[in-house]
Amino acid sequence: MKILKHKFVEQIPEELEEGVLYLSIPFETVIHKCCCGCGNEVVTPLSPTDWSMTFDGETITLNPSIGNWNFNCKSHYFIRKNRVEWSRLYSKKEIEVVKNIDLRDKLEYLNDRKLIDLENKELKEFKSQKFNFINWWKRLFKKKSK
Repeated sequence: MKILKHKFVEQIPEELEEGVLYLSIPFETVIHKCCCGCGNEVVTPLSPTDWSMTFDGETITLNPSIGNWNFNCKSHYFIRKNRVEWSRLYSKKEIEVVKNIDLRDKLEYLNDRKLIDLENKELKEFKSQKFNFINWWKRLFKKKSK
């Protein structure tokens, strides 16, 4: 199991070291090189609709998992107590579902805080087109659990 180091920094360095999580509280961001070794930089913004970070005085945990869907590697893993825990690879359909759920959650969060209006006609149309994957996802898991 791969173990990462962590560094609290004011600003993100231009060159990232392999195996290091850089945490910038002022910029509410954690960044690291992809744990698969492909060299891509993974940016995880800290916010109520993105990632949360827990520091227990010694180690870092990021939630939720990190799915590098836009990279060629398509790696998917958790970082728990500085340890990389690999998850399975997702299919294209599963990735689309996760992206849609994330977008829905962001829209609802912003709407709840009156930062956007989900009653807006364009947003309603967008939402209805994007989120019919959720019903597919629910049906998929009902079939697997039978």
